[in-house]
Amino acid sequence: MSGGTKKTSQEEVLASGTVCWRRVFDEHGDSRFLVLLIHRTKQRDVSFPKGKLDPGESMPQAAVRETLEETGLSVTLGVNLGTIHYELSGNRTKTVQYWAAKVREETLQTSTFTPNREVEAIEWVPIDAVRKRLSYKADRELFDVFLRLASRDLIDSFSVTLLRHAKAEPRGGARRADHLRPLTPDGEGQAETLAPILAAFGPSRIYSSTATRCLATVAPLASYLRKRVRAKRSLSQDFWDEGDLASLRRRMGKIVARGKNTVVCSHRPVLPDLARELMLATGSPPGSYLNASVALPPAGFSVFHFSRHHPDAGILGVETYPLKH
Repeated sequence: MSGGTKKTSQEEVLASGTVCWRRVFDEHGDSRFLVLLIHRTKQRDVSFPKGKLDPGESMPQAAVRETLEETGLSVTLGVNLGTIHYELSGNRTKTVQYWAAKVREETLQTSTFTPNREVEAIEWVPIDAVRKRLSYKADRELFDVFLRLASRDLIDSFSVTLLRHAKAEPRGGARRADHLRPLTPDGEGQAETLAPILAAFGPSRIYSSTATRCLATVAPLASYLRKRVRAKRSLSQDFWDEGDLASLRRRMGKIVARGKNTVVCSHRPVLPDLARELMLATGSPPGSYLNASVALPPAGFSVFHFSRHHPDAGILGVETYPLKH
C-alpha cells in the first residue's frame, strides 16, 4: 500500500478586462497612442481595468461592465489580446481574458469616473511608457500582444460575428415549410441570453437569413441595440441549397469592405461558406481554425477580428462561443 498526498482540484476564478486606448493628434497632425491605466486603492498597484464575472455573466459582458464601473467609460470590445493565469491564496487560480477597446472622444467626454474604494485614479499614458508603469509581469506580457498589433497599425479593428440560429422546432412539425420553423421555448431563451453578449462587441449592423428561426434569434439583439435587422435571402439555407454562392460572396465582401462591426445569423450548412468567404475577402491563410470556428451548436457564434485600416492583413483572431443555456 503506497502513501502520498492527494491533490485537491483548484477553484478557478474567472475575470475579464480591457486594454483601453485612444489616438491623439498634435498641432502638426502627427498621432500617438495613449493607453488607460488604473491605480487600485487597496492593492496599491497599477494595472488594466478588469474584474470577476457576476453569476451567469459571460466574459465579454464582464469586460464591458467592469470597464464602465472602474473607469466610467462605456466601451465595446475589439480584438482579443489573450488570457493570463495566476495563483491565488486558498488553492485558487485566476483566469483573466482581455480585449483591446478603442475609446472615442465622445465617450471620453461623457466619462463618469470618480475616485472610489476600488480605483483611486485613472491615467492616460503614452504607449511607450505603459510597460514600465505596470505592476505585474503577466500584465506586461499581455501588453506585448497589444504592442505587436499597434506597431503594425492593426489595433484599430472591426469584427464580423457568424451566428448559428438558436434551437428551432424539428423539421416536419405541423406540416410547415422549413423556412417557417419557429424557435423552441429553449431557443427563445437562448436568443434572449445572446443579446447582451453580442452587444459587448458593438455591432452596428445585423444581417439575418430570411428564415423565421434566424430572424427570431436576432430579434432580441435588435431590440437591445435599437437597430433593424437586414434580412437577406442570400444568407438562407434555401438559397444555399440552390448552389448560388456568388450572391453570398458579394454579401460578405461588402461587409468586409464597410469595416463595421457586424452580426450575421445563418444556418449550420451555410456557416462554413460564410467563414470561407471572410477568409478569401481578406487574404487569410486557410487552416483547421476555420472549420473549428463554424462547428457551432444552436445559438453558438464565432467573432472574427480584422484590421480596420488593413483588412488585407487577414483574420487577426477568432473567438468561438458555444452558448450554454
